[in-house]
Amino acid sequence: MKKSGFFWVSYADLMTSLFFVMLVLYVISFAILRSKQGILEAQAQQLKEIKNVQKAIESLDSTYYQFDKENKRYKLNIDAKFRPNSSNVFDIPTDKRIEIAKAGKNLYDKIESIIDTSKTIDYLLIIEGSTQRYNNNWKDNPNLGYKLSYQRALSLYNYWKQQGADFRRLGSQCEVIIAGSGYFSQSRDEQNENNNRRFTIQVTSKVGKFLYKKEVPLTNIPKVEEESVIDKFFN
Repeated sequence: MKKSGFFWVSYADLMTSLFFVMLVLYVISFAILRSKQGILEAQAQQLKEIKNVQKAIESLDSTYYQFDKENKRYKLNIDAKFRPNSSNVFDIPTDKRIEIAKAGKNLYDKIESIIDTSKTIDYLLIIEGSTQRYNNNWKDNPNLGYKLSYQRALSLYNYWKQQGADFRRLGSQCEVIIAGSGYFSQSRDEQNENNNRRFTIQVTSKVGKFLYKKEVPLTNIPKVEEESVIDKFFN
């Protein structure tokens, strides 16, 4: 009987210890899962916000923009291009420049309104120039194309700034990149090289910076609404 009693006492102690271990493991597991759930919920809300931003950018004035189904971008409804070997925006006819200025103001107002309503997303605005190919110039001197296309993009940026669409005023939430793709832009018109004296505008949300923050407070998960990688193509 003594041996039997000792066994049950030991057995009870063992069960108590196992229960305590399981309880500790449960608490730790619950805390880890709760933490991951909070992060996933925050990221889901962030994705929702980015999608709402995308819809807002897609609502650019149809007077100036049209959707390019092939390239999944928006084209400017204005037939405006630089003269051959020119980067002077004032070479473009006055009536076309007026329309370009209005399109720039529309783009500026759209990004500004999105920033005002969504303080958690940063944007990258890329103004990209391109260059026409002829007589194998793209093979003989590709650097010339890069320089000319960059100068065209810079000329457009400065023209917009002169017309009141100064994207620098949007602050750190809108980073502006002036770029030249030379003879190698992916948005080139392969059928008519004359159309490659134009420029491309891309507006992209900085998804990486927005989504992958090291810390997401569990007690203060932001109420957000969206995602986007939207290219605006000026034809």
